[in-house]
Amino acid sequence: MPYFLFKMFPSREVEVIERHDNYRDARARARLLRQELTVSDNYQIKIIHAFNEKAGEKLLTTEREPIPWGDD
Repeated sequence: MPYFLFKMFPSREVEVIERHDNYRDARARARLLRQELTVSDNYQIKIIHAFNEKAGEKLLTTEREPIPWGDD
């Protein structure tokens, strides 16, 4: 499965940037892109390991139920 780099906006919209077959390459590229972000940029850089772009988008945009804390 490939690694996808996404721009994630505050409105929960996502935009695919790149695809990498190797995690190290994806991580290095994400770090570089994060360093280049400015204060005026209104998005985050995310890495997702998914079968395809659509699956990655779904993973990023799906609300997850919070993990309960305390006694079960």
